[in-house]
This record gives sequence, structure tokens and C-alpha cells, in this order.
Amino acid sequence: MTQNTISVLDTRTLLSLFGPRDQHLRKIRSALKVDVSARDGRIRIEGEEPAVVKATGVFEQLREIADRTGEVSEHDVDRILHAVAGDAPMVDHPPIGVLRPGRSVRPKTPGQAEYIRAMAEHDIVFCLGPAGTGKTYLAVAMAVAALKQELIRKIVLVRPAVEAGESLGYLPGDLQAKINPYLRPLLDALREMMDYEQIRRNTEQDVIEMIPLAYMRGRTLNDAFIILDEAQNTTVPQMKMFLTRMGMNSKIVVSGDTTQVDLPPHVRSGLVDAVARLRGIKGTTEVHLTGRDIVRHRLVQEIVRAYDEDPKRKEIR
Repeated sequence: MTQNTISVLDTRTLLSLFGPRDQHLRKIRSALKVDVSARDGRIRIEGEEPAVVKATGVFEQLREIADRTGEVSEHDVDRILHAVAGDAPMVDHPPIGVLRPGRSVRPKTPGQAEYIRAMAEHDIVFCLGPAGTGKTYLAVAMAVAALKQELIRKIVLVRPAVEAGESLGYLPGDLQAKINPYLRPLLDALREMMDYEQIRRNTEQDVIEMIPLAYMRGRTLNDAFIILDEAQNTTVPQMKMFLTRMGMNSKIVVSGDTTQVDLPPHVRSGLVDAVARLRGIKGTTEVHLTGRDIVRHRLVQEIVRAYDEDPKRKEIR
């Protein structure tokens, strides 16, 4: 028999790990055949050595999710248990160190691990995939890690100001107020990597810049990590303009979902065009994430799958 312990900082985290009425705990015990108990802020795991090692890995991954999101879902437990049991590939990748104390980011799927490696090894990365696959989140994490390691001097977060199929009219307020709704997803990701004071200070010092795509024209960005989000909504000229802003010692990550293009009919997506046009150029690469890489609520995978299928087969008669 072998035993191991895991430190848990607070009762709330412990409750998240064990689940409502200990349902997560019972599932882990049953799946891995281990005894698990908690005392004095620590989780104690006992059983055969291979099972204890697996259970320790499960609880450590669940603790990271609890620290990042505040809760652990049944889907999180199932996904990690399946990976540990061999039903899905395990992801062996070191954590991405970000600026928020005690926080790190790990890829949850092999596709996400491939995406992180691509960003580390190439200067321009195109990432295509459905909602919830971590395209934006992981790019922001890599940018913050590069800033922390002083590999760059500036993070630039960019989005096209294209509305998702509905006109919002003229927005009130100054420029920042007008563009804030478009840049909100990037800011949400950034807030998980840095605390409020760090974001405020770096924004004021122009170390972090969040701007709409139209304001990139005429610039050259050196020593920068530049992220273009929702790139499927760029036109071909806009994409060319964006990519040619790249200066010395800079990286560009372009992400988007080509199934959710909000451009006018018959306007070619700049993302689709760029992936085809630049394929094979040294220093650039493309990563395709799929429904298997979705790490949001379990239903998001089902929703993406449903929209990928032929709707005529499910028409109500």
C-alpha cells in the first residue's frame, strides 16, 4: 500500500474538488480503487502505487481548474478520469507561468499542447477551431508568459470590430467605451493571467494594448506578442495589413473559427485566404483544433457537433 497527500488551501476548494454530496470523490474512488480522505487542509490518498499516482494527478488537475474557474464540473472529472484511464491521450506538457501569483495554465488536450508548442517554435501561428477550444485563452497565456520572461516588451491584443449578425448602431462614449464590447473576450482572458493592478499599470504604460484591427494600419511593432482574435471576420486586405505590422523579435498569433464568419456574403475571409496563401513558408504554421479540444461545458461539444451535422436529417416533420 502507498499513500500521498495534496495540499488544499481552503475549504471552498476542497468542496469543489469533492463535488456536491461528494459525488466527484465517489467517482474517483470507484474508478481508481483508492481511499481518499481530507484533514487539516490536505487530501490523503491511499492504495496501490499506480492507482495513487493516477489519483494524485487527477486531484492536481482538478485543483488547477478550481483555482482558475472557482468550481469543478462533472464533465471535468469525467474528462480527466478518462485521460488517466487511457480512454483519451494524456497531456504531458509543462505549465505556462503567468503573472498572477499562484496561477499557471496547462493545456487540457493534445491539440492544445500542439498549439502551445507551435507558438513557442514559430513566429506566425494560425489557429483554427470551434468555440471553447482555448484559441484565445492559450494565446494570451503565452503572451503573458513571454512578458514575464522579458522575451518581449509589449502585448498587443487585436480584434476586428464586426458584429455577429446584428447591428448595434452607434455606441455611446469615447473610443475606449466604443471598442470595449469587441475586446471584452481578450480582457476576460487577460484577467485570469494578471491581477487588476497589473493590468491597469501595464495598460497605462502601454505595455498592454487592446485595439480594433482598423487602428493597426501604418504601425510597426517590434519586441511584441501580437494576437488577432476572431480573424475569420477579417477581409483579405485587412489580413495583409495586419500581418505586415510585424517588426523585429515579434510573434503573431491569428485565431478564428471559419464556421462563424460574419462578413457580408461573397466576401472572402482573410483567415481562410492567409492559411492557404502562406502555407509552407518557413517560420509560419497552422494548428487545427476540433471538438475534442473543447474545454467548456460538456454541452458545448454537443452543440458544435450538432451544427456540424446536416440539419436536414433532423428537420421536424
